[in-house]
Amino acid sequence: MVGQSISRFSRCAKVALTGVVVLTANAVGYAQSCALCYTQAAGSGHKMIQGLRTGILVLIVPPMFMSLGITWLAYIKRNRTNDLAESEKPNNDW
Repeated sequence: MVGQSISRFSRCAKVALTGVVVLTANAVGYAQSCALCYTQAAGSGHKMIQGLRTGILVLIVPPMFMSLGITWLAYIKRNRTNDLAESEKPNNDW
């Protein structure tokens, strides 16, 4: 009982630490911008800036959800082959 709570706590601590690292490492991404792209975006009007932000979201959000879906599917199916004995496995497992 105590071992499970320690294991759960260590798992939560690892997830929290990973989240903190991801959020603090974001500052490195600001150094990767191109000076020409920055000056062009800064000199453009409000509609162009809004269009640029919308374009970035359109290019980021669908692959992120696809990656999350694949990760979720892999997590759900991770022990699929270990759960059933060889004689009990159906032919159409997926």
